[in-house]
Amino acid sequence: MFDINEIMEMLPHRYPFLLVDRVIAFEAGKSITAIKNVTMNELFFQGHFPGHPIMPGVLIIEALAQAGGLLAIKTEEENTKDKLVYFTGIDKTRFRKPVVPGDQIELKVEVVRRRKTMWVFKAEAFVDGQITVQAQIMAAIMDK
Repeated sequence: MFDINEIMEMLPHRYPFLLVDRVIAFEAGKSITAIKNVTMNELFFQGHFPGHPIMPGVLIIEALAQAGGLLAIKTEEENTKDKLVYFTGIDKTRFRKPVVPGDQIELKVEVVRRRKTMWVFKAEAFVDGQITVQAQIMAAIMDK
């Protein structure tokens, strides 16, 4: 649906902080499903944790927030030329299962509500069909 080049046109993030590799489903104003491939080459695995690498939960949340940002930007495509989506809050977060090198995270984000430039998302991350993280994420579209 969207490859990495299209994602990089929509998001300002770059390596090592671009955490969405591909979008596989998108419905404007409603939902997005994206993929993050987790490899041992990720810088954070050097220190989290040596001998037992686990992807930091905050980075999974960031990947979900980036997917939500893509949903908002692509939905509001006509009005977002000089704008960015800022992560503004998080609620109801649960970490259910560790993510390790070799996993592929499926990032599912749905719009809960939207008011002008403010968005609230239901966000869930899955590995092999099992939920790893769930959260409610808030974001705002703002000037750069």
